Amino acid sequence: MDTEENIPLDEGPAFEAAPEATEPQYTEPEAGAEAAPEGAATAPSYDDSPRKWYIIHTYSGFENKVAESLRTRSEAFGFSDKIGQILIPTEEVVEMRNGKKVTSKRLVYPGYVLVEMEMNDALWHEVKNTPRVTGFVGGGTAPVPLSADEVNQVLYRQASSAERPRPKTTYEKNDSVRIVDGPFANFSGKVDEVNPERGTLRVMVTIFGRATPVELEFLQVEKV
Repeated sequence: MDTEENIPLDEGPAFEAAPEATEPQYTEPEAGAEAAPEGAATAPSYDDSPRKWYIIHTYSGFENKVAESLRTRSEAFGFSDKIGQILIPTEEVVEMRNGKKVTSKRLVYPGYVLVEMEMNDALWHEVKNTPRVTGFVGGGTAPVPLSADEVNQVLYRQASSAERPRPKTTYEKNDSVRIVDGPFANFSGKVDEVNPERGTLRVMVTIFGRATPVELEFLQVEKV
């Protein structure tokens, strides 16, 4: 069954390379950049390249199996020259366990795989017929590839996630939390403000009978 939907790339991102894949780099030239000398060979830009990145939808939990199947089928059916890299969206997250920070990986978009391919009708059908693939995102009869900006955005998020893992738990205003670290440990309160960029919360804690705002990091609290 074809899947036609759009997923917001600015909400998660990150893509982990499937086995034997290498991280792609697509960067559009900056405005005002000097042109290459006449006659010199230049790499084609993403927009000019015949290969584009597409997102396919899979059964949740079978992302790696789909990546393996695409590789195997591309060799068996002779379209390996049309498929480039296959990436699986993941990000690094951090949480507190027994007083220690523990970093792990999780799927950002369960059920989605990013594939670089030189699209044509035959390849479109072969990919759709791969076991556990339900279709292309934004599919129809003409799947829409990601733009260069979207690809760069995904790769940037992957790099930033590796350097600064995201908190595993997310918080919203009015969430009830318990403080587990710092001078206010074991106090409870409600989230008054969330600052996702800094990874901090302002929590209203009752101290000596008065509601007092306390700024805390995500890892210093847990939901109750």
